[in-house]
Amino acid sequence: MAHPLTHDDPRRLGAYVLVARLGSGGMGTVYLGRSPGGRTVALKTMHRRFAAQTEFRTRFRLEIDAARVIGGQYGAQVVDADPLAATPWFATEYVLGPPLDDAVALCGALPEPAVRALGAALCDALAQLHRSDVVHRDLKPSNILLTARGPKVIDFGIARAAGDDRLTRTGAAAGTPAYMSPEQAVGGEHTPAGDVFALAGVLVFAATGRPPFGTGQPADLLYRVRYAEPDLTGVPDGLRPALERCLAKDPERRPGTAELGALLHERAPDGAPGGIGDLVDHLPDALLADIARRSAAVWEIQPARLPVPDEESTTLTSLTSLSRRPRVTRRRLLTLGGGVLAAGGAAGAWGLLARGDDTADSGRKARPRRTPGGAPRLAWKATVGRNLAVGDATVLTVGDDLALVSEGELLCVDARTGRRRAESELVADAKTVLSDGERLFALDGSASKLRLVPVDLATGSFRASLAEFGDLDPLETRLVIAVGRSLVIEGKSRKGWVRIAVDSRTGEQRWRRSMPTPGDTVAGLVATPLGSSFLRTQGESASLIDARTGAARWSVRVPAKHANGLDAGRRHALSPDHVFLGSSELLALRLADGKTAWNFGKGRKFGENYDPEAQHYGPPVFKDDVVYTTERNNRLIALDARNGRLLWEEDKATASALFFAATSAVSGGYFYASPDNDAQWIAAIDLRTHRVAWTFQSPFGDQGGISPAIMAFPKAGRLIVVRGPAVCALPLDE
Repeated sequence: MAHPLTHDDPRRLGAYVLVARLGSGGMGTVYLGRSPGGRTVALKTMHRRFAAQTEFRTRFRLEIDAARVIGGQYGAQVVDADPLAATPWFATEYVLGPPLDDAVALCGALPEPAVRALGAALCDALAQLHRSDVVHRDLKPSNILLTARGPKVIDFGIARAAGDDRLTRTGAAAGTPAYMSPEQAVGGEHTPAGDVFALAGVLVFAATGRPPFGTGQPADLLYRVRYAEPDLTGVPDGLRPALERCLAKDPERRPGTAELGALLHERAPDGAPGGIGDLVDHLPDALLADIARRSAAVWEIQPARLPVPDEESTTLTSLTSLSRRPRVTRRRLLTLGGGVLAAGGAAGAWGLLARGDDTADSGRKARPRRTPGGAPRLAWKATVGRNLAVGDATVLTVGDDLALVSEGELLCVDARTGRRRAESELVADAKTVLSDGERLFALDGSASKLRLVPVDLATGSFRASLAEFGDLDPLETRLVIAVGRSLVIEGKSRKGWVRIAVDSRTGEQRWRRSMPTPGDTVAGLVATPLGSSFLRTQGESASLIDARTGAARWSVRVPAKHANGLDAGRRHALSPDHVFLGSSELLALRLADGKTAWNFGKGRKFGENYDPEAQHYGPPVFKDDVVYTTERNNRLIALDARNGRLLWEEDKATASALFFAATSAVSGGYFYASPDNDAQWIAAIDLRTHRVAWTFQSPFGDQGGISPAIMAFPKAGRLIVVRGPAVCALPLDE
């Protein structure tokens, strides 16, 4: 989607006048531009701070070379470039068509003939790359655009020559976890067989609407890619044997692109000789109409530029609002698409960078002004990471700043103003990044030894090593928590699982203890500080660990019906005496010994579709001897934290459906919840009247995220909201 240019965007790059923004992310920005002759192009740029680094400028030049190798038949034709400019850029045709993930979201899983035609064309595209000794290394649905003339592969930001390991990202396996090959997941060489593995994952997604290894946090996905079998439920029987071979853990067992292309052709269900036809012959009507709409829309976009922002500025608005187009024939679509392509146009945003646009206020002191509906005005917004399937961004507080982590990218911003401090691709995922409140730390697995390193918030780069661990597996080690000056690490060593505490100032190892093997390795682990101890939960287990010695003060196994309250995405709450878990009931465990103090919910009514086995209580929030939580099919309730007595319930007259699994917050006189509506991001419930006081509309359209989260940051006077890779901040009422 096109957005207006900001006040500080350049007016032109080379001979091209900039018309709009298509997207912006950690590394650069993609613009819509036009040549003096009226040709419409997409221009990708690199931020100047990265252009000053030889590694990033080299990577950018290699991306241009790879895009030229694949050419205009299977990719976006490169028409101009200046990789030596102060702000490096290159221009390509503006491709007509949506990315595959958007297409599946629009019309559902594709029919088998469409999946076969898509796969056969992508085999040809990859073969063209591989003949030039180039591997893509990040093939995924958002990097495949569907057009009237077939699919096009884009985003060669981490492509490189086969066997060339010089530009591997520091501290992370380059690529997208949901579509990585097992060898890529462990940082090994990514050969053409790795692209075949990713292609099979793309085809599973096209046929089912799901990645083959599910969704979740990157570490969980990498573990499944390495050890679990792919989920091929819903894949047509005729496609399953070929895709199973492509998803083999051993790259030697996978077919090449030529063999896979032949399999897709010869086993076509219609038995057509050689023949599955062109992709456009099998696309659903709704998708064809969307391509036609995009084809027409390219001519409607007019230049627009936002003024210098002030404290009243809120969100960017879309340049165009297009009505639904009537159904078109495939012949008409090809004619229309050909006409636009002849002029060099296209209407489909690149999947190169984070979708949407990142804006912040001007840095002036923000006042909690309100919109006519009563909601505070947006203070700032940003996005980090590019893949919605990976999960929601993690937000860590570091002094007066926020560290936003998603899909291997790190963005540091001023919590009050949203002003960017640093951006980098140096971190692997949220499980390897930790804040002690004042400094940010990361695990760097790129060297021969796993290193614990401070992160420079001004640049996003790693500083000198604080400690090293030669016996820990980088993929099965995580930073757990900071308690005082102790940074607690858990990982798999050669002799079994260990828990280690490192002094955050000196790097000295304070203690090291053996620990039981986690039931799900590093997945699902949550740690919450409590004085000089911390509560550790994982699976059905909860333990209170003394951070001074590493000894467990107690450990209990929570009954299965309550265990969901310990899930990583369901943040439990702590009072001085209890830990509260929201699941089939609201459960309170005594912190003294881990035993049940009280439970609430038995016998409550949850509507006509009540399922006694379902989770009925969302993540609880504690404040001032009151524990708050949301009930499935009901509303907000407030309980006495000491004994579980119901104090009050949200007023039914103004109650709105709430996102049951979202993490909420309490601050001042409001309970801040996530409505079960992607168009609304916050519902503020007045704790005195028990009614919804105001709601806040999404500044990012209908982007919903997996588990929305709201957090109060009183130090900066901000209410922080996270949905998917999108983060925004509002003034916080105290």
